[in-house]
Amino acid sequence: MNTLLTPSQVSDFLGVTIGTLSVWRCTGRYPLSFIKVGRRVMYRESDVENFINGRVYEHTL
Repeated sequence: MNTLLTPSQVSDFLGVTIGTLSVWRCTGRYPLSFIKVGRRVMYRESDVENFINGRVYEHTL
């Protein structure tokens, strides 16, 4: 089973604030999938890893 992470855990891992994660969710700025359980927001560990792997670049062009 895939581990669920809280916004606090994900923000610590990515080095962004919880508020930034909230903006990303509301605007769809970055493709970081999340799960809503009632009012609670959770992230699958595999989705966070896929998000990071999708942000790897060889150059800036």
